[in-house]
Amino acid sequence: MSDDVRYYESVGRRKRAVARVRLYPGDGQFVINDKELKEYFGRMQDWQEASAPLRLSKNEDRFNVSVLVKGGGITGQAQAIRHGVARALLGAEPDLKTLLRRAGYLTRDPREKERKKPGLKRARKAPQYTKR
Repeated sequence: MSDDVRYYESVGRRKRAVARVRLYPGDGQFVINDKELKEYFGRMQDWQEASAPLRLSKNEDRFNVSVLVKGGGITGQAQAIRHGVARALLGAEPDLKTLLRRAGYLTRDPREKERKKPGLKRARKAPQYTKR
């Protein structure tokens, strides 16, 4: 990591959630929207998901993470943060690319909610057909 860069910034997305992530050299603090990681996410599954790239690359204690996240639900936000953290880590240490790619953390999950179509009840569910 070079000394002239103060932080590494990146954006992670999942469904409607957008996370702006900054990685600072530090001691492992993880702050999301001015709250601690475990305070922001109630479920252990979500905060483990958000910090997964740091654990995988063994950088939990080397970086402080600051996140601004908007939109989506809780799990979508956790996955957007995971995506953003992985991309920011790539800026800090480019040699982690194969490790993060194999774990699937660098791939943007393209699945979105499909729009409702006219004449249907939902995106694909049609009204029941009656013969007579």
